[in-house]
Amino acid sequence: MSAAHIDASGAHWTAREILQQPQIWLEVEKLHAAEAARLEDFLRPMLSQPDLRIVLTGAGSSAFIGECLAPALARKLARVEAIPTTDIVASPDTFLSSRCRTLIVSFARSGNSPESVAAVEFAERRVERCAHLIFTCNAEGALLQRARDMKNARVVLLPEASNDRSFAMTSSFTGMLLAAALTFRVAPAGAARLRSIIALADQVLAGCTPTLNALVHEGFERVVYLGSNELQGLAREAALKMLELTDGKVVAAAESTLGFRHGPKAILNEKTLVVIFLSNDPYTRRYDLDLVAELRREAVAGRVVVLSSGTQAHLQRDDVVLAGSANCKTEVSDLELCLPYAVFSQSLAMLRALSLGVRPDNPSAAGTMSRVVQGVSIYPHGGSP
Repeated sequence: MSAAHIDASGAHWTAREILQQPQIWLEVEKLHAAEAARLEDFLRPMLSQPDLRIVLTGAGSSAFIGECLAPALARKLARVEAIPTTDIVASPDTFLSSRCRTLIVSFARSGNSPESVAAVEFAERRVERCAHLIFTCNAEGALLQRARDMKNARVVLLPEASNDRSFAMTSSFTGMLLAAALTFRVAPAGAARLRSIIALADQVLAGCTPTLNALVHEGFERVVYLGSNELQGLAREAALKMLELTDGKVVAAAESTLGFRHGPKAILNEKTLVVIFLSNDPYTRRYDLDLVAELRREAVAGRVVVLSSGTQAHLQRDDVVLAGSANCKTEVSDLELCLPYAVFSQSLAMLRALSLGVRPDNPSAAGTMSRVVQGVSIYPHGGSP
């Protein structure tokens, strides 16, 4: 598909921002190297406290960043929870504890959604010992401006290009995910390691176009993304991306690999595409592969595609195998796999939208969705805003 056709079809920014992700990741790694000492000084005293509660928060795609990170952080730290700002704002008493030492980690592309700022304000007023770490892509955002007045807050401002101009979050999603993973040391730092991850993403961008086009040509009307641990959060993000970019014309769902059998499997029919994000954890992968075999044996879904990394002799021709770099001395973690797997799901969503005549840069034909959520009233709650 030519650049001129992409532009004429209303996908200029979406395509550009999907393609720019490897460069954004390199810039994020440089940013981390420059900011690591400052953030370490801020975080070390808190992370050493055994009673610390970490809340990863955001709305929409930003919330799913927290869901991707939470399993990796939970293996390292005691109490980690991914709670959307939309839940915190709707029920502060449920999700904020006044006497529990808390670090609120906020993710926000623009920082201008009403819930982003309100969640911080609720926490400030309701939690006695509270600190904030904010990842954002917008230097002019309301959330960043609020944090500048707070002694108990630090901000990680991502490169300007990551502040996606398209409707859906793409490079902002993976950029903030990587920045947080590096900050909390749940992904190995260093340009050499990152280049091995970029090599996987480059395989998607350069080599998966025939596969993506073939899937789109089949005209699937439903898509299900499945993954475990960190990849379950990515599955939810991938489903949202398909819903957003196709303006709801494709029904999209997400579930854990084992959870799929417990009801959600009813979505399957001959027009359903199932995409399974295969885990690199040997134990978890056994459950993934059991479901792959089951779905293919039952042959109810129109197509089952497995996305994996490394050599997987048991997979089929239709599956996508991203070959690891020989320079990568350790297995790529599931958290790291979220980056190239996200590129695949973003690309699939954009191409399916174009096939339906939907303009990905601004997909909402009815005008009911906007890049930054608007029209949300924030009501007073006790001593909060």
